[in-house]
This record gives sequence, structure tokens and C-alpha cells, in this order.
Amino acid sequence: LKDDAKKSPVRTSQNAPTPFQILYFKYATAISTIPSSTSILTTALILTMSLSLQPGGSSTRAPPTGTLSAPGNAVTTRPITTGTSVLGIKYRDGVMLAADTLCSYGSLAKYKNARRLLPVNSRTLIGGSGEYSDLQAIDDLLRRNALEDRCTADSLYEEENDAEDCAKEVWSYLRAVMYNRRSKMNPLWNDIVVAGFRQNDDGSTSEEPFLGIVDKIGTAYEDDILATGFGGYIALPLMREKYRPDMEEGEARALLEDSLRILFYRDCRALNRVQIAKVTRDGGVLVSDPYELDTYWDFKGFVTNKGEMGTDGGW
Repeated sequence: LKDDAKKSPVRTSQNAPTPFQILYFKYATAISTIPSSTSILTTALILTMSLSLQPGGSSTRAPPTGTLSAPGNAVTTRPITTGTSVLGIKYRDGVMLAADTLCSYGSLAKYKNARRLLPVNSRTLIGGSGEYSDLQAIDDLLRRNALEDRCTADSLYEEENDAEDCAKEVWSYLRAVMYNRRSKMNPLWNDIVVAGFRQNDDGSTSEEPFLGIVDKIGTAYEDDILATGFGGYIALPLMREKYRPDMEEGEARALLEDSLRILFYRDCRALNRVQIAKVTRDGGVLVSDPYELDTYWDFKGFVTNKGEMGTDGGW
């Protein structure tokens, strides 16, 4: 039995024939019967096929690289869910912002409780129009910065903590962020209004209010009255006509409400559900709950038939 075992060794995986050897021997006999004029071509074909096989029959040929395997866009190419105008005005005691709460999905008035007036810290407020998801990203970024300032401050008590960024510092920071994203061809699709107070050299809050704007490509400027979106064409001229630097808080609020009401009449992406926010030196940041403006639709221009043909006013 030992001699027979020596004569017939057990076949293992080390000396087992590879797929190439099996393929070669399978067609060797067939090639011997083929005329010599075609045997060379057949042998070359078999060798070419076998080069793409490894032991086990798997192929090493790389998959085709086409458009199907390419990654998709990882950037926002255009705004999808958007908010419209944000209005800002300086008055005697501080700065006030106003905006409606509508976010439109294209031409659909989809989200009617989207709050676009956001506090950054105890002396800075922002309002944003444009893509709402980008506005949320900006808000998260500013909140992280504010949290880092509080965690690295000398004191844990807010009344002793003067490490918060003032409004102009937030405005300058957003200008750099917007320009950086624009330079990478991946902008944040927003116009941001920054309101608050400047900072004195000793870190205390200044008496001078601040109101500035930054757009999606990093263009930034300051003014006493500001408006984004469609409000820059309709509301801003009205605000310039009635603005005074020594306006009381009630006058400033009434002017903003009148401007938002006119935008609701004329801007198809606006809503009469609005928010008002203010920043004062002593009271800090205060953002109101959403409320609805009273509207009046009995103006002669609203009810007169435009076609003058006895129709419902359509063309």
C-alpha cells in the first residue's frame, strides 16, 4: 500500500492545472485537425483570451471608464428652496430687520414658517434671503464660532464676557467666507444682512449701530437702510423717501411693515406672515414671533378689469 501511495501521489491545489492550462489542452487537439493556414490565427486567439484569466477564472480586465461611473455634482449649482426680501433700517436706539416667513420651492409657496432672522450672539443679528439650506449652513458656522468664543473666554459669566464678535466683525468674517466660496466656484447662494453694534477698543459695546450687507460673491457695504431681493427694487425707494436718522422705534417698525405689505402685493414670492427683529445697546437681540399683516385688496387698480373686455382681468 505504501508503494502504491508513492506511485500515485495525491493531487493538491499547488499542482492542479490552471484555467489557462485547461483551456490550452482543450483546444490543442482541435487545432491539430485544423489546416495549417488557420491554426496560427486560432492559437493567437486562444493565447489572447487566456491572458485575461487568473487562476479561479476571474478577469483582470479593468471595467470601462465612462460617464456612468463618474461622480455627480457635489455643489449647489442653483438655489432651489429660497426666501425673498430682507429689510434693514437704523433708528434712534438701534437697528431693526424685517422679513417674511415664506420659502418657495421654485414657484410653489411651500414652507410658510421658515424663520430667516437669526441671532448670532447677544449683540449681533443676521437676516438672509436666497437658498435656505445655505442660510442654515451660515447660521451653524456662526454659532460654532460663538460657542468657541465663549469656551475660550476668560470668564464663564456672560456679563463679564466681552469676547463676543461685534456686528462689524461678523460682517467682515462673512465677507471673507462668501468670497472664498465664490472663488472655489461653490458659492453660498445668499444675501446676508448683518445688524448690531460696533465694538470699542476696550471690548465694550459702542453707541454706534451697524448695518451691513454681504452678497453671494463677497461684495459688502454698509448703509442706514438696506434691502435684499425684490425689496431692493420696490421697498428701498420707499424707505429712502420716509427715512430719518432720529426715527423712533414705532416709526421704524411701521415703515418696515408698510414696505413688507407692498412687497406682498407686488412680489409673488412674498407672504404677509412676517417677523420683526431688533438690536439695542441695552436690550440686546430680540426677535418677534411670526404674525400676519393686515392687507387691503379693494384698491381700484386691483379690481378694474385689465383687458377692458368684460372679462375677469386676464389677458
